[in-house]
Amino acid sequence: MKLNALTFLDKKKQKQKISMITCYDFSFAQIVNGSDIDCILVGDSAANTMHGFANTVHIDTQLMSHHVAAVSKGAPNKFVIGDLPFLSYRKSLTANMNCVETLMKAGAEALKLEGALGNLNLITHMVHSGVPVMGHLGLTPQSVHTLGGHKVQGREKQAQTAILDHAKKLEEAGCFSIVLECVPSMLAKKIADELHIPVIGIGAGPDVDGQVLVLQDLLGFNDNFKPKFLKKYFSAHQVFKSVFNEYHKEVTTQMFPTAKESYE
Repeated sequence: MKLNALTFLDKKKQKQKISMITCYDFSFAQIVNGSDIDCILVGDSAANTMHGFANTVHIDTQLMSHHVAAVSKGAPNKFVIGDLPFLSYRKSLTANMNCVETLMKAGAEALKLEGALGNLNLITHMVHSGVPVMGHLGLTPQSVHTLGGHKVQGREKQAQTAILDHAKKLEEAGCFSIVLECVPSMLAKKIADELHIPVIGIGAGPDVDGQVLVLQDLLGFNDNFKPKFLKKYFSAHQVFKSVFNEYHKEVTTQMFPTAKESYE
């Protein structure tokens, strides 16, 4: 059964873990659509993964809308959550809601945004406008310059208290779920235990309500990307390179195409 914002809550009540994967294009979305994965996040990490930027601040709403549209077409049987990109929700209410409208009309069924401070009124307005909202705390990549890099958050007591407080505020504002990124497992467990809404972890340990990974990361597209939280389920870089080399060899030695791949 296809998930939605309400059945997310049911999953937590029934103590069923939620699997979420990022996806940015039609081809992979079709594969995910036929899998057991619960839901898809069309993440602003497309800036890194698909467009080669060093961080996520470079992607805009228009580009995100193209990724959302492609994924929603390819995965009609999956709950699709879109990321609001950097600064797209930190302007006037009208400008913010224009970005929200663009991504929802592109095919998103919910939207995710980073941080709590300064966003709570907007979240409430979005929810009251019919837009399910997913929060995001801990390591918030759009704030990479403020955080001083991609670092684990919540190691100190004061920071732990703040993250827990912000999580509760996001729930009160109407979020149906929260992504918790790169925080100590003990803190993640405490937050998941104290919130009624599901907490989806990435680098947040095993005691949250679900997990999310970037599709290209878990498939091993980048040999050099090896964060502690990542498990690679495949070696796409090596396998694909081998296939490309085999294709090159067959073309240059005239083994391909044969009569079988040619028209009479």
